[in-house]
Amino acid sequence: MTRFIGRTAFVTGGTTGIGFATAEALIAEGARVVVTGQNATRVAEAGQALGNNALALQADVTSLAAMKDALAQASEFFGPLDILFANAGIAKFVPLEFADAAHISDQIDINIKGVINTVQAAIPHLKNPSSVVLNASTIAGRPTAGGAIYGATKAAVVAISKTLAMELAPKGIRVNSVSPGMTLTPIADKLGLTAEQRDGMLDGARAKAPAGRLADPGEIAQAVLFLASDQAAYLYGSDLVVDGGVQFA
Repeated sequence: MTRFIGRTAFVTGGTTGIGFATAEALIAEGARVVVTGQNATRVAEAGQALGNNALALQADVTSLAAMKDALAQASEFFGPLDILFANAGIAKFVPLEFADAAHISDQIDINIKGVINTVQAAIPHLKNPSSVVLNASTIAGRPTAGGAIYGATKAAVVAISKTLAMELAPKGIRVNSVSPGMTLTPIADKLGLTAEQRDGMLDGARAKAPAGRLADPGEIAQAVLFLASDQAAYLYGSDLVVDGGVQFA
């Protein structure tokens, strides 16, 4: 398919996992893509792997100034944006009674403030029409032990998406969110869990899914591409759940 020929996309957290898979899928369908990440080595590797139709930038979503600079560079390099995927996020799991200040502030700063900074910085560079997709999570609406703060941040992302859909519609900007279920990405190794706890969580997620397995990042990427495409032109403020049927189990 070639749905995105001549279009430009900006993907935060685009050096690994869902973000990188989405960048690959967009490029495969003709888009030019700018990806951001915090780790200089991964940024360089992602830029090389994605090829000539990509620009990889080191940028911190918790800094509005950094995001304004990254969006300005993207617009100068490829022109105004057709697509924004605010994907960058972290997940840490610990019972709330043991959650320290860093556990709370890190997730709020990246998962909520990072999304806000990204969208604020992007608005002047988004075309009319254009599409914004925010990456939420099924945990936003499904209580998960140890995930109080993470779930709260992702519920906030869904709420932000629905409000932005109203606010930005007059500018020709569609806003929606995608809520992946458990997906096989490097974030599974950064949850703050022991290897045994991590494997138990993943096995539990597999057992709950009617699909019988966890998602591949590329499958979530296809959901993002749908929301970003003209095929979703009448979707505003929708949250697309992609969880292998867990919500029905």
